[in-house]
Amino acid sequence: MTAVFAPAPAPPVEILAVLSLLCPEVVRDIEQNWNAPVSDYARHLWRPVARPASGPAIAARSILRDVLHQCLAAIMQPEEIGKALDEFEHRPVIQSGLHCLLLMDRITFDALLLAWLGAVENGLSAFVGFMGTTMTMETIGREGPGWLDVGEDKVNLFGMGRHKLCRKSVCAAGPVSLNRRALEAVGNETDAGRWLGTLLASQDKVFETAADALTALNEDLVADWDRSGMALPVFIDDRLAAVAMARHLDNDGSLLSRLLIEPARRQRLERALQEAASSPFGRFLPNATAYFWGIREERVRKLVLENGHLIEPDRPHGLSIPFERPHLKQALLDGVLLPNLFLMFLVLAILPRVRVVGGLRQIGYVALFHSILLAVLDENVPEERDLAAELQVRENAWGMGVIDEKISVREQLAGLPEGALFPDLLRQYRLRTFAETTDDLKPVRENARWRKIGKAGIKAT
Repeated sequence: MTAVFAPAPAPPVEILAVLSLLCPEVVRDIEQNWNAPVSDYARHLWRPVARPASGPAIAARSILRDVLHQCLAAIMQPEEIGKALDEFEHRPVIQSGLHCLLLMDRITFDALLLAWLGAVENGLSAFVGFMGTTMTMETIGREGPGWLDVGEDKVNLFGMGRHKLCRKSVCAAGPVSLNRRALEAVGNETDAGRWLGTLLASQDKVFETAADALTALNEDLVADWDRSGMALPVFIDDRLAAVAMARHLDNDGSLLSRLLIEPARRQRLERALQEAASSPFGRFLPNATAYFWGIREERVRKLVLENGHLIEPDRPHGLSIPFERPHLKQALLDGVLLPNLFLMFLVLAILPRVRVVGGLRQIGYVALFHSILLAVLDENVPEERDLAAELQVRENAWGMGVIDEKISVREQLAGLPEGALFPDLLRQYRLRTFAETTDDLKPVRENARWRKIGKAGIKAT
């Protein structure tokens, strides 16, 4: 009698078909790891990446390595820095899409956990996570970086008035210190061992900005959740991207200097941006500001480019910065400008050939950013032609929402061993498959943008 084996479950074909319209590289990742443990999927995302080969990519990687070195110097010993940078050269991956929230935020916690799994499964000593800091302290009612979600209630993390929370941006709000009384009021003995004690250890500290506070507190939490130090998170944000962008503008011959400053090249870039925005995938594109955000009075400001200046629309006494290389560079270094998402992904990922792992909207707009860059390269310039050939491989991956626990982080932590939370979760996610954790790609099926793309594709067919 011949044994009959049931075929292994396969991912939903209709969802893969929609994703493949814009992100075939993401589809390949899913197909290869559908029935594998989610820890294997994380290992796959943190796999090696081909080294930069073209002149612009090599220069961009060198800049990124230098600014990362400066960042690591604040949290590591010299020998550890060298090891981490060498690992990054071989496996250059950034977990992006993390808004600058305390890790008690469920979505942020789950995404960072996937990055930690990928680093540990590849034996890395450190991994890089990008925390977006341009959001306001309160996004909607009692939501956002200024609030700590403890499941049954929310704590005003820094004790900042509601009118200030919704008017100040994370990267510029400050100085801040923890709201000790409110934290102590919600905590219990279990919390003290899992997270509350770690936060209260910093109760007397004054942080220059809310972003600095959240970064430092998250570093402390991860260190306490994994006391063995299996993999250290390196949190970077828009401010590091601003320093990298300033380095690109050091040289008037750099690719980004030419694209932004030379009128004909910028016109071609703006045309490519407009064409992408009007395409069927345009709903993925963030286009809230012109190339850069401005920072004034603890708030990130939308800018427009008019008469050769970046200005705040309808604010005659707002920011006004000449759109010239030396002025842009200095404003970036002075903390007056931050690159928008398009420029940020160019300097942190697409040009230096770094794999970027993000959410379901991000995989869409990173693919579009990639195609926009390809559209503006000059095939008559040898180094740009070489870069175009290199960009045929897209390093773009889905990571936020792959792990999506429905209970609060406080509830998750309560059942885990003190001091070994992440190692215990590692054991769990070596037993749960990618198909299980994503509930047969339910996050994609329920995503409004991808659902609209799917309907448009069906109509076109």
